[in-house]
Amino acid sequence: MERKALSTSFPLRLSLVATLVALCVVGSFVKIPSPTGTVALDSLPGFFGVLLLSYPEGALIAFLGHILTSLNVGFPLGAFVHLVIALEMAGIALAFRFAFLRWKYPGAVFVGTILNGVFAPLSVVPLFGWGFFFGILPSLLVGSFVNTFLAALLHRALTRR
Repeated sequence: MERKALSTSFPLRLSLVATLVALCVVGSFVKIPSPTGTVALDSLPGFFGVLLLSYPEGALIAFLGHILTSLNVGFPLGAFVHLVIALEMAGIALAFRFAFLRWKYPGAVFVGTILNGVFAPLSVVPLFGWGFFFGILPSLLVGSFVNTFLAALLHRALTRR
């Protein structure tokens, strides 16, 4: 059975979405060392938002959060690649929520980490090669775990009754 998402008025939900998208940009300044310099805490608000709000709102936060943070650093992998990654981030956020509803926090963190840290970078192998994939893999795995774990921790802390 699906847990109810946060029940609030439309203006408050819209404000929460906008705030979490803005926090994605803020999180992009908290870097995790990587070869590209783009691994950061920018997806944490998207993962948190998909748990707190709903599937569509969380996917929107993850999508817009990635687009805006990539725009902020000048689309280092190219605009098209970042559009694909943003779509992947929306899908990963959806899978993160699904895993949370099915297996609670540990399952969500595991699914989010593996999808974002391993499967998402596989999509750029045709463009950048296996060297890029294996070069980014360790830092992206760490970044994915930190983002999903902190989102789960924050959600747990704020929704405990």
